[in-house]
Amino acid sequence: MHIIVIEDDAQLGAAIRRVLTQLSYTVTLIRHGTEGLRAIRDQSADVVLIDLGLPGKDGLDILKEIRAAHIRTPVIVMTARDAVEARIRGLDAGADDYLVKPFHLDELAARIRALARRSKGLADNHIEVGAIDLNLSTFEVAYRGQPVELTRREFALLQILIERAGRIVQRQTLENSLYGIDGAQTANALEVLVHALRRKLSFEAIQTVRGFGYMIPRDPR
Repeated sequence: MHIIVIEDDAQLGAAIRRVLTQLSYTVTLIRHGTEGLRAIRDQSADVVLIDLGLPGKDGLDILKEIRAAHIRTPVIVMTARDAVEARIRGLDAGADDYLVKPFHLDELAARIRALARRSKGLADNHIEVGAIDLNLSTFEVAYRGQPVELTRREFALLQILIERAGRIVQRQTLENSLYGIDGAQTANALEVLVHALRRKLSFEAIQTVRGFGYMIPRDPR
């Protein structure tokens, strides 16, 4: 998953990014509200973590703007405002979940997993499309019943495509999700990654849609 973290506390933001990166998530860390709003509008994130007290633009205002624009990316609010009224305002503004600081980072990770499952309509962490079997809990992949060893980034690419099976995923969306909005990568990094994944699964499993991006058909061979 690609997670955008909008948090102006440098120490907390770095700790969240470190933990989520260890869990194989791609993390874009932003410390300014206006920049955070621009990043969310890109709509490449699977989950957004947002602090309410931000410089430039308050977290509540960001929530109201993205929901008014019909952006449905799941959002977890992180704030030191523990009054019931503050929580209600955050949820009414469009937050999907709420964490009061200080919180345990393991709890944050668990809430991210639960929210991602709900947003994708999954009852558990298991996805099966055609011959591909993906387990999000154990990071295990099987193709035609045989286990397949993938790197962290190969697994992330497969997850993005299989969760959108039957739909074209634009190249820019894939690059933002895999490398972060400001991530550095070589010009052909995505093509190399797709090629490596095809070699481990099947060259027919991932289709190239020239000029747009890639897709996994709903019934891949």
